[in-house]
Amino acid sequence: MVFVAGHFGEWIQGLVGGSLALVTLDCRDRGVRATWQDAPQLALDDPAGLIGTPRAKALLEAVGVAPRGKITIAPDLPPGGGAGMSTAALVALARAAGGDEARCAAACLSVEGAVDPLMLDTPDSVLWAPRSATALAPLPPPPRATILGGFWGAPYRTDPGDHDFPPVDDLIAEWSQGPHLSEAARLASLSASRTTARRGPGDDPTEGLAQRLGALGWARAHTGSARALIFAPGTLPETAGAAMRAAGYDHVMHFETGGRT
Repeated sequence: MVFVAGHFGEWIQGLVGGSLALVTLDCRDRGVRATWQDAPQLALDDPAGLIGTPRAKALLEAVGVAPRGKITIAPDLPPGGGAGMSTAALVALARAAGGDEARCAAACLSVEGAVDPLMLDTPDSVLWAPRSATALAPLPPPPRATILGGFWGAPYRTDPGDHDFPPVDDLIAEWSQGPHLSEAARLASLSASRTTARRGPGDDPTEGLAQRLGALGWARAHTGSARALIFAPGTLPETAGAAMRAAGYDHVMHFETGGRT
């Protein structure tokens, strides 16, 4: 069995130099588990519909593995939420089947068209181009934070041809200096607010909820329904999860992220 962690939206996402780029919000606690057993034919058990047999076959061929075996894909979170379950499933499949790790990012891109940096050891320490599956530049790791997350609204799968995002060159320039948590939360909030203003939904309650609960800021899946409230470690109110559920969020959870104190 192989486990590949997902993410929970992005600290920042938008156009950088005119091309789409992001800083992922790492979530080590949730992801996708894949098992592969030798079998003469390809047999895929994928009840969430994350991959599908044609894409599984293409992915295996792209990482240099014969498209065969009994495969099971089990995600922790629903598809279309912006938590990286689709990319995590592809990476988990490639690893479970013994595929060429060096070919993994390009293989995922070839079958997905838009890829999160979940095949990297430190996915939140690069400026990532999801439409080309490349790391554009190294970045300082995010500061340590506690995230209260949930899904608000309907699932929305990423369209690889969608480039309708606001510019974030200024936010990335500040992020590259290694901001402290309060500043990182401010940058994430600005990125989330810009995307919401441009793409909706207009009735998203997350910013107001963050303010009511005393969060430092908020983040979102720039496509997808994942929403995140950002707290300093040790400051998450005991009632915050219940308040988020009462506001209509699903799959409410909290986790630690980031690496700098």
